[in-house]
Amino acid sequence: MHRLKADESYEIGEPGHPVRTYLDVAAIVQAAQRAGADAVYPGYGFPSENPELAAAGERAGITFVGPPASVLELTGNKARAIAAARDAGLPVLASTEPSDDLDTVLASTADMAFPVFVKAVAGGGGRGMRRVEEPADLSAAVQAAMREAEAAFGDATVFVEQAVVEPRHIEVQILADGAGNVVHLFERDCSMQRRHQKVVELAPAPNLERALRERICADAVAFARAIGYVNAGTVEFLLDREGRHVFIEMNPRIQVEHTVTEEVTDVDLVQSQLRIAAGETLADLGLSQDSIVLRGAARRCSAGSPPRTRPTASARTPAGSPPTGHPGGAGLRLDGGAFLGAEVEAHFGSLRHR
Repeated sequence: MHRLKADESYEIGEPGHPVRTYLDVAAIVQAAQRAGADAVYPGYGFPSENPELAAAGERAGITFVGPPASVLELTGNKARAIAAARDAGLPVLASTEPSDDLDTVLASTADMAFPVFVKAVAGGGGRGMRRVEEPADLSAAVQAAMREAEAAFGDATVFVEQAVVEPRHIEVQILADGAGNVVHLFERDCSMQRRHQKVVELAPAPNLERALRERICADAVAFARAIGYVNAGTVEFLLDREGRHVFIEMNPRIQVEHTVTEEVTDVDLVQSQLRIAAGETLADLGLSQDSIVLRGAARRCSAGSPPRTRPTASARTPAGSPPTGHPGGAGLRLDGGAFLGAEVEAHFGSLRHR
């Protein structure tokens, strides 16, 4: 829909190769140059966490709307991000050193208590991740995670991390400018998940004590400040049954569920991204930590039901499908890019499961 509404549009890559196209940094930069664009906004798509695009844009004089390449390189490697969080004083889980050698990974877990998670260092969206309950199942899980990580990210390196039993998944939205100022926009509870993909997001997190909320949000700000973060991002934590929180990763981009935070803070995060990328400070945006207050509660639900099989062919949006067929109503925000007759290809990632 955004392409149809644009004044100009430029095709990148070849039909039938969407993933290859989205990862083609040279083609994206060339299209921006051809269009006379002075910035590239990756949203939450494939290139949004790609340090090569940020670096290539800088070399070409094109602003990357997001953090600098050095930060993307750090946050894109889960093991390095955990080490940076530990250095910044944040609580973290016990974990092994990353490796792409099966025997090395298995040997490094000899003293770990189960259950554990096998995680790809370059992972995201639940890919390259396996929960393992018993040591006997670890070898098969590591091999499966390596294969998936190699296919999805071109990097088979994994590490093993202590699992939290019955965790809550709490993430903190932050904004940071180029002058070193960082604020949080409170938290979202994303505990309800399927295949490690978030299904329901709530803001603020229910039944979260004020003192605990303040500690988690303060840790998120401290981490962002410690790594020199710029623009919008999300610092993610797990919370155990005893109320102890641990850092797990940072998403260095806007997230699908940013709309929940916008509803409870009245801060337009996408506009803020663009203005920060243009050189404005948080003060220019009229934002300070004291000015950001919670204004009620909101939740986001992913549309659709899980398919019985993975789709193998394209499908067209039928009449009556959201957003064209949704009646709307007071207090209801509906975000979508579909329209009657739109073709949704089987190449889509996790969205095809929503």
